[in-house]
Amino acid sequence: LALGDAGDRAFLEDIFRTHRPRLAIHAAAYKHVPLLERQPFAAIANNVFATANVAAVAAEYGARVLLLSTDKAVQPASVMGATKRVAEAIVLGGGGTALRLANVLGSSGSAAEVFARQALRGGPMTVSDPKARRFFLTLDEAVDLLCAVAARNSSALLVPALADDYSVAELARFLARVFAPGREVSLCFTGSRPGDKLTERLWDEDEFAGAAEGGLRAIDIAGRKREDLNRPLAALRLAVRERDLTAALAEICALVPGFHPSQTVLALAAGRACQEVG
Repeated sequence: LALGDAGDRAFLEDIFRTHRPRLAIHAAAYKHVPLLERQPFAAIANNVFATANVAAVAAEYGARVLLLSTDKAVQPASVMGATKRVAEAIVLGGGGTALRLANVLGSSGSAAEVFARQALRGGPMTVSDPKARRFFLTLDEAVDLLCAVAARNSSALLVPALADDYSVAELARFLARVFAPGREVSLCFTGSRPGDKLTERLWDEDEFAGAAEGGLRAIDIAGRKREDLNRPLAALRLAVRERDLTAALAEICALVPGFHPSQTVLALAAGRACQEVG
């Protein structure tokens, strides 16, 4: 066990030199969507550049990278989703594998965990929007898929073979019946948070999903080669170093054409620009 920062390349080189792993499972992402809308530089530094470090050092030592990604990387409306989409491109461009997971029930901070805690307190149970829908996996299913992908030893973008998404409000009502049987637990609709979407997708319009096999679908993409990322990543790194959020967002939009920044992050960029002018 070693404690360190994936953004610290010297630390990663020490780990790879000492242990010589053949597979590096990279799951060290910042994932809290509304928080990252207000801390975009931290999201970029960790989700993009730490991933680039892992991919570069793994390549140097002949290891394959398996990135745990998210369905929020598809048509992203948040900095978190967009940075994870860039992370996918980095890993796939280096010959690694990316697994896009959906919401994992029972994981730390998951909707199910929050709803269960709220139900046990007697409510209210907070849901962003009555129309919100999500794809869900159990923790056991997510682990099984991760193990299956790790065993494939191939470069690919993979997603769970999930047939349907589900109403978040209905999940809350179901958990209210489980954790507070016989009690009336109210639902409170809070409105969408910055970076939230009503629905998620597992693949984009320009991606083709293959047939389900072993609980997974392989996604066919017209991927970039690794060297194609060098210039935009260098420009993004410079924008982060200079704390130029407008330029950083422009570079992310160039890397992820489907990214539509939220009003929260756009207002933050405008505010920073005004401060610099002033």
